[in-house]
Amino acid sequence: MTPRDSVVTFPDRPNRLLAAAASLRRKGPESKVLGGSIIMLASMTLVSALNFAYNVVMARMLGPSKFGHVTASVTLLMLASAVTLAFQLVCAKFVARNQAAGAKAGVYRSLRRKAWMVSLGLGGVLILAQKPMADYLRLPDSRILAVLAVGIAVYVPLGVRRGAMQGLCCFRRLSGSFIVEALTRFVTGVVLVVAGYGVFGAVGAISAAVLAAYLFPSLGKELQAQTETGDPASFGEGIQAIVFFIGQVIICNVDVLLVKHFFTPEIAGLYAAVALVGRLLYFASWSAVSAMFPVSAAQPQEDGPHVTIVPLVTVFALTVSFILALSLFPHLIIHTIFGVEFHQGESLLPLYATATGLYSLSVVLIAYEMSRRIANTGWLQLIFSGVLVLGIGIFHHTLREVIVVQIVLMSVLLLLVSVPFLRRHRVALRQEAA
Repeated sequence: MTPRDSVVTFPDRPNRLLAAAASLRRKGPESKVLGGSIIMLASMTLVSALNFAYNVVMARMLGPSKFGHVTASVTLLMLASAVTLAFQLVCAKFVARNQAAGAKAGVYRSLRRKAWMVSLGLGGVLILAQKPMADYLRLPDSRILAVLAVGIAVYVPLGVRRGAMQGLCCFRRLSGSFIVEALTRFVTGVVLVVAGYGVFGAVGAISAAVLAAYLFPSLGKELQAQTETGDPASFGEGIQAIVFFIGQVIICNVDVLLVKHFFTPEIAGLYAAVALVGRLLYFASWSAVSAMFPVSAAQPQEDGPHVTIVPLVTVFALTVSFILALSLFPHLIIHTIFGVEFHQGESLLPLYATATGLYSLSVVLIAYEMSRRIANTGWLQLIFSGVLVLGIGIFHHTLREVIVVQIVLMSVLLLLVSVPFLRRHRVALRQEAA
């Protein structure tokens, strides 16, 4: 090799080092997402087990009919969670986006103040409308909804607290909040039902759990800094989050309410048990999304969609495993968990899990788009939630028909939300190649 050759080739070495360093930096977010996903998945496994235990115990102690009343109340709380999760998402995004501690604290305090006003309003509306809502849902006593209103009055501020933890990537503390809620609900519910309070006790435990989760664990010192000017949560971001979670909550819960309305209490209780098993998959999938969102929001806009690899693979693997387990052992699962009274729901388990898995994959892609920009996919999901209500309203001759409607619509939704993601992924690959 001549001296000139050495001069020509030597500068390529630092270029290769710089490229390797850039590659490591790109892997950083994925590693953070993976670590957060592991923490959240482990904790959400425990939370799901506690929630599942609560529902199983309530189903066994109260029977299908009364358990259907409890499930209807839980579903109303889930509908209210559209606002709660919207505040959580916006808080997480802007806490993560702001670099200064004072700016993060400013976002949290501003959203917390607004959350209390909204949450107290929601609780008041439920109290005022408890009689017509109880009649629609065929509840035996409208005061059940008044008990639920206590928890809803605190539910939105709880979302802001969790959003702050999520934005700071304090996944252990965020996990603790969910565990406190689930554990309180289970213990309090069992005690109150055994004490003879029946459906009132089961619903009262739900409100008590929300209060406990708001108080514990503490936020820590990260958000106690003096407020500074930073990147505030915008109105557009708030609208986007509300639209997304309204669509999500409708898709995840409206089938239970519609079945409660169209079918007898016994059949509605059977469907509630099937939905309860299927939702375990969604809750597990959401842990990966929770870890991805703040990491993606904090990344520069020009970065590619690398952070989606871990959650997409995780959700796909969970979906396949879940469907296989429910297909191979439906009898064992239903009889062991709920008892012989629920045996008619065996054939519905893998179908419901299929619908849930398809939707969970869509949520990963929609959440990624929202973490980067104001996205149209949230509006698309909202449209599909309305179509789902219409579809079940038309096709509800059997429970199987209700689930098939969901599978068809969730397949189309996944196909449509994949289009913008794949387009941006292709652009990112071209930029990296250049």
